[in-house]
Amino acid sequence: MNKHLLLPILAVLFWAGNTIVNKLAVGVIFPAEIGFYRWLFAAIVLTPFMCKPCITAWPIIKAHLGKIFILGLFGMAIFQSLAYFAAVKTSANNMGIVLSLMPMMSLCLAIMALGQRLTWGALLGAAFSFVGVLYVVSAGNISQLSSQGMNVGDSMMLVAVFAYACYSTLLKKWQIPLAAMPLLYLQVVVAVVVLFPLFYVSPKAGLTAENLPLIAYACVFASIAAPLAWMTGIKHLGPSRTSIFFNAMPVITAVIAAIVLGESLAMYHIVGGGLTLFGVLLSEQVKQPVTWPVLYKA
Repeated sequence: MNKHLLLPILAVLFWAGNTIVNKLAVGVIFPAEIGFYRWLFAAIVLTPFMCKPCITAWPIIKAHLGKIFILGLFGMAIFQSLAYFAAVKTSANNMGIVLSLMPMMSLCLAIMALGQRLTWGALLGAAFSFVGVLYVVSAGNISQLSSQGMNVGDSMMLVAVFAYACYSTLLKKWQIPLAAMPLLYLQVVVAVVVLFPLFYVSPKAGLTAENLPLIAYACVFASIAAPLAWMTGIKHLGPSRTSIFFNAMPVITAVIAAIVLGESLAMYHIVGGGLTLFGVLLSEQVKQPVTWPVLYKA
């Protein structure tokens, strides 16, 4: 077995674990608090190691400061913090299934923004995944969505996933010439700055023996270890091969949620999750490009 395959597996495990942390944080610490503290503590941990590399690379950083800010806003502040607010309104199983849309959204944005060719797999896969997520967020009754609307928590997760899809696309499009760790560190700093005003005006539970382990997990595993393992996995395995592992997110989340939270899987989770997973796999396996018939020639 290729030892580098362990890297994306570890990243997905850490992120699935953080989905459970999102639920455990409900009632223990306010969403704005844990969203801010995880990045603040991550910045404190990384700063002693990253000061020198960032000072050395300052000319590059200065030239790409606006792009780094946007990446930190989408990838860290919006995506990874909005989930804490969503966790108050939806289940860990739903969050895991909506998260599985990420590779599909990234692929669609890559086709539009990066000129990647549209394939039949991407087209059909998008349709299956879209129906699958609709089936989950409507609790198996899609026809009621038009009258009752979508669960607020699931809507937040869709916004979060779209933000990360934008992040992934921009990261590839811009190709900022910085090493992985300094680039990650700078995005962490952006998240601290962006989230501070919300933290300042929001109610606070304070740091307690009950919520500190949750913050520590989010800081060490979800904010530092998982992104580093994922980026290193992409370096050795390539982006397409690495992204396949993200498809295991809903399954891993469901298993951990059943053990830790006692959540049970309903039939609409199984059907909707299966459709979503099938759509993502279809998009990655069927590579035949879409060709449109020429109806008129001059």
